[in-house]
Amino acid sequence: MTASVTAWPSLFALPGGWELVLASHSPRRRQFLEEWGLAYRIVTGRDEEPRPRAGEAPAAYARRAARAKALSAAAADGQAAGPRVLLAADTIVALGEDILGKPADRAQALEMLRRLAGRTHEVISAVCLLGPQDEEIVFHDVSRVRFAPWPEAVLAAYAATGEPDDKAGAYAIQGQGAVLVEAVDGSWSTVVGLPVSRLAQEMLSRGWLTPVGAGPAV
Repeated sequence: MTASVTAWPSLFALPGGWELVLASHSPRRRQFLEEWGLAYRIVTGRDEEPRPRAGEAPAAYARRAARAKALSAAAADGQAAGPRVLLAADTIVALGEDILGKPADRAQALEMLRRLAGRTHEVISAVCLLGPQDEEIVFHDVSRVRFAPWPEAVLAAYAATGEPDDKAGAYAIQGQGAVLVEAVDGSWSTVVGLPVSRLAQEMLSRGWLTPVGAGPAV
């Protein structure tokens, strides 16, 4: 699948002849790239997402999962005809050292929401970039999110909307779940699923991205 760009003027461009491959079907990750004005192809791997290991720190798991997604997508895509940057990301919710994945059902979603209500948790988004000449960059960003102490009726109503069904931590800050969030310390885009500021910095510093109309990246 190849996606083109937004109606807004382009902010960034890839070097001539390069292509961007996104290893994700996430609508929000696609939107971030489109808002930059970048065209991309979507290629996802065939391997299952890895599970956390016993005692594995949340950030370490997120980085490992992002890298696994990138390598699986690269294998599925095969040998690139020209310079290619492949982007994969993984976002997790951590309450202390506990990793809250996607709920198995509505009951589990409600239980996760109960645990988060009135408390602060971390959202960790990790990114793996596979660039030309077998370059590999893995990094992560952390935002702290505080939920207001919502009553059971509000949490149950949100769980019943179905929005939490496929969301890590059982909520989406970019959707109806925004009402649950009292404060965010860190990048909003990290909570959504892609730390765009850090991503731009990493790509610009390597010449994998250029500001449109500004000449070569510095």
